[in-house]
Amino acid sequence: MAAMGRAGSRRGVTAVVGSCWVSLHAWCGPLPALLFAVLVAGSCEGNSVERKIYIPLNKTAPCVRLLNATHQIGCQSSISGDTGVIHVVEKEEDLNWVLADGPHPPYMILLDGSLFNRKVMQQLKGTSRVSGLAVSIAKPNPPQGFSPGLKCPNDGFGVYSKDYGPQYAHCNRTVWNPVGSGLSYEDFDFPIFLLEDANETQVIKQCYQDHNVPTDGSGPEYPLCAMQLFSHMHAVTSTVTCMRRNSIQNTFSINPETVCDPLLDYNVWSTLHPINSSEKVDPKKEFIMVATRIDSHSFFWNIAPGAESAVSSFVTHLAAAEALHKASDVHLLQRNIMFTFFQGETFDYIGSSRMVYDMEKDKFPLRLENIHSFVELNQVALRNDSILWMHTDPVSRLNATVEPQIKNLLDVLSNSSVGANVTLQEVGFSQSLPPSSFQRFLRARHIPGVVLTDHQASFQNRYYQSMYDTPENIQMQYPEGLSPEEALEYVTDTAKSLAEVATVVARALYRLAGGANDTSAIQADPKTITQMLYGFLIKMNNSWFQSIIKPDLKGILGDDVPQHYVAVSSPVNTTYLVQYVLANLTGTVVNLTKEECLNPEKAPNTEKEMYDYAWVQGSLDPNSTSRVPYCVRSTVRLSKALSPAFELREWGSTEYSTWTESRWKEIRARIFLVASKELEIITLVVGIAILVFSLVATHFINAKADVLFSIPRDPGAVAY
Repeated sequence: MAAMGRAGSRRGVTAVVGSCWVSLHAWCGPLPALLFAVLVAGSCEGNSVERKIYIPLNKTAPCVRLLNATHQIGCQSSISGDTGVIHVVEKEEDLNWVLADGPHPPYMILLDGSLFNRKVMQQLKGTSRVSGLAVSIAKPNPPQGFSPGLKCPNDGFGVYSKDYGPQYAHCNRTVWNPVGSGLSYEDFDFPIFLLEDANETQVIKQCYQDHNVPTDGSGPEYPLCAMQLFSHMHAVTSTVTCMRRNSIQNTFSINPETVCDPLLDYNVWSTLHPINSSEKVDPKKEFIMVATRIDSHSFFWNIAPGAESAVSSFVTHLAAAEALHKASDVHLLQRNIMFTFFQGETFDYIGSSRMVYDMEKDKFPLRLENIHSFVELNQVALRNDSILWMHTDPVSRLNATVEPQIKNLLDVLSNSSVGANVTLQEVGFSQSLPPSSFQRFLRARHIPGVVLTDHQASFQNRYYQSMYDTPENIQMQYPEGLSPEEALEYVTDTAKSLAEVATVVARALYRLAGGANDTSAIQADPKTITQMLYGFLIKMNNSWFQSIIKPDLKGILGDDVPQHYVAVSSPVNTTYLVQYVLANLTGTVVNLTKEECLNPEKAPNTEKEMYDYAWVQGSLDPNSTSRVPYCVRSTVRLSKALSPAFELREWGSTEYSTWTESRWKEIRARIFLVASKELEIITLVVGIAILVFSLVATHFINAKADVLFSIPRDPGAVAY
């Protein structure tokens, strides 16, 4: 606010000068602006001029361009950024000034988050009077719900098609995300930024109040408060086009410039019993596959809290894995269990489709034939009356061989909930599977499977794939005044609820794997779940996460709110943390030195092909500031989560995901004061006149230099 005050207090001189420089630079080119700045700067230092003119907005998130085989979606600015006079829109009536009445277009709109919906965006999309948009976060969350995702997520890439269950294709029977507006899948030709900091939002509003508020229905006087947004994207049209350009650049250019990158990362997986990761598993060995997704998405880049859509399920999955590993007789189970965490599922099942592809091509230790049954945890935090719904595929249940196996799977799950505060109910036989990774496996093979969710039909989650899918959405509440360490340890009601689900899942997996003993001792730990929820939703940089990761990865624990976008640089923070949390919960501390842990082949009996070894930081020593590191042995592995379309160079594929993200040069936003066109022209003319005068004066002075600058004779020196 101090910076804003400085700008606002110099309306007579500095603000006008500054705004002239900005306006000239933006609209008249750099040379006149530079001359003008030099003439008026006076004794001011050059490196402080920009700080006197602009107020940068540092806590923003842009809408960026994504592309698939046929379309481009998202937003971008012009190559030099887009500028407009700020107008605050807090109710729909305020749009009239922007769309029709305002005398100073184009406008840069500060839009209240409650108005960020499809109806308003379609109005803004169809006019040249809007140069960009800054969206503030609605407080509280929109009560009617907000989801910029599709009503039928991942449509066309699941199992249902004209050849398999056509009556269920395109969500014909069930619209899974009824509040989905599809905004994230629209293409906007102007920049749209999210304002993450309420203080910066207030600075913009104050600038607007000081300079831009209309008086008596007439336009405000100059100078006006303006905003400039930079988010120019390099890729256009589609993945086919941008990947072809990448290929041409790589082939013919000495310094190739990539314009887009595939969305990619790594899947995280482990097994209950160790397997040789470098060999193929015996076809006779059976595995229960447990799966969930670990990524989310929203309209804005890297804003993907995913509390209900992703975190609730993978945290429950992790807790179930821990509970099962603690069972005393797990080494006696007839079937193995594979815990799988898929990345990129938001974008047409990137992770699961790649694992299926690798299994089919013998590039993975398991084959599809090894999978005995499939259990997937989907959205599970918003249960009504403690009911967890079991979804199955109605088409595969028509198969006489598969149906009894599915029935047994459902019976085991139902029986495992006896005595727990969770009631499992089967969804009607005529309903399709919800969007799930299991669908990609069904495309390849009839596998008995079930998807567990908190919704019978449409999602309970009213903020699916949005910035509002936050801890508040799953009722995570903490008492006031807790320190970060106290909050990390505080067991919330949400953690207790998810622990009950994890307990039921772990007990069911034990039975499915052939366990015959009493399962009452298999119990998920609410404390572990509350730590995971805190770390994955509120603050990654906490003492527990610090203790379980490698020393060279401590940089991933930033102070920002955790986000779970798949991105293009891998592995992302979420992948690393899921990997090390899983290793911590299911692995074993072994007595190896740092050298042996980092190079297990140098130590005896380490079975490197069977296990992964990680040297982690450990907790702080109570008596010092140093840590006590140790070596963890686990079966946790990573596998590539890159769509097979890019492996096959089939960029126009309709079988596999083709999503790419455009590259860009810079992303930034700033506000400043802008002068009237008339003053800009006057300033330019005066600047040119001064330049011409300077040139003439310089020429005259140079021509008369011998007269003006001659050395006078010494009066005492006389020549005879």
